[in-house]
Amino acid sequence: MKYKKLSLLSIVAGLALLFFNCADDKEAWTFESEEVNFKLEKVADSIRVPFGMSFLPDGKMLVTNRFAGKILLVDIGTGEKKVLKGVPESYCKGDGGALDILLHPNYKQNGWLYFSHSIGDSISSSMAIERGKLKGDSLVNVERIFTAYPFYKSPSHYGSRMVIKDNYLFFTMGDRYDLKDSAQTLNNHLGKVMRIFEDGKIPNDNPFVGTKNAKPEIWTFGHRNPQGLTLHPKTNGLWLHEHGPKGGDELNRIEPGLNYGWPIICHCIDYDDTPIGEGITHKEGMEQPNYYYTPSIAPSGMEFYSGDIFKKWKGNLFIGAMALTHLNRLVLENGKVVDEERLLEDFGRRIRVVKQGPDGLIYIGVDGGMILRLRPI
Repeated sequence: MKYKKLSLLSIVAGLALLFFNCADDKEAWTFESEEVNFKLEKVADSIRVPFGMSFLPDGKMLVTNRFAGKILLVDIGTGEKKVLKGVPESYCKGDGGALDILLHPNYKQNGWLYFSHSIGDSISSSMAIERGKLKGDSLVNVERIFTAYPFYKSPSHYGSRMVIKDNYLFFTMGDRYDLKDSAQTLNNHLGKVMRIFEDGKIPNDNPFVGTKNAKPEIWTFGHRNPQGLTLHPKTNGLWLHEHGPKGGDELNRIEPGLNYGWPIICHCIDYDDTPIGEGITHKEGMEQPNYYYTPSIAPSGMEFYSGDIFKKWKGNLFIGAMALTHLNRLVLENGKVVDEERLLEDFGRRIRVVKQGPDGLIYIGVDGGMILRLRPI
């Protein structure tokens, strides 16, 4: 990735943070990629950890600030921010806080939005999903539709991403770090993908409904800490990525009832360089990843690009990378990854969330924390 500086601010080369905090210079950097040259524009700043992002019909967006446990109403044109009132309190430690936010596909008709966050305290915490409606700068008619069990003391690995498909809400829950073996048992929600109806009710055709001691919301299991979940724009297939420990971040196509292996199989080692479990990568009855990263990129956020602004990127999958600080672009053919490009490596920011805007541009949220958008040149 090569870049060019286009203003007198070139004298502060390397001080990207200082540069992007100058509000009058939103379009001062350009980047070259394999197929598209683009510029990076600042939309908003001063959002410590922008975890979730969703676009409203009126040209504004909702952004969760994980660190503060807040939902922000952001004017895309001016960058002005308002903190929503009426938002349920979050437990904001470690990986916890305000997590994902999602508008219902029929938002214009029914007004529902969904919000996931960590709840509890330092003794006992978990993840919950609320839904509510936006009235001015307040969240109203809030109701909790899901709570993950068990609660646990660790402030780590809550997931949590959401999508709505065919009137079902799919969402992820992490293994809570210390409880990784729970990802292989069905009597809890840890290390799982769940499926419920939009109002929180449980579909009777979920794969483990009727299985003794199994949580009926479970759709798939054997996951570590999934922080990417999205739908393929053509097939409507469900795709997920999850963190490995040291290596072994995975991209998976999600199918009901399947076991994705964690922590029995993985393409990774632990943080202390010891094997995970028996150190095996394959086992009968457990799925192999569609694609995996070694070393880890620490993926967060994920979106298939389906717009017409970046024509050469149409159909590509974009993943935010935190550990290796870039925007990961994957080219898929027949459901398999055939090429990878790492964009914005020189920018050096932890990319936390990736979304395609209604204008066809690509928006990213970076720790630190800004909302930026990519615009082709």
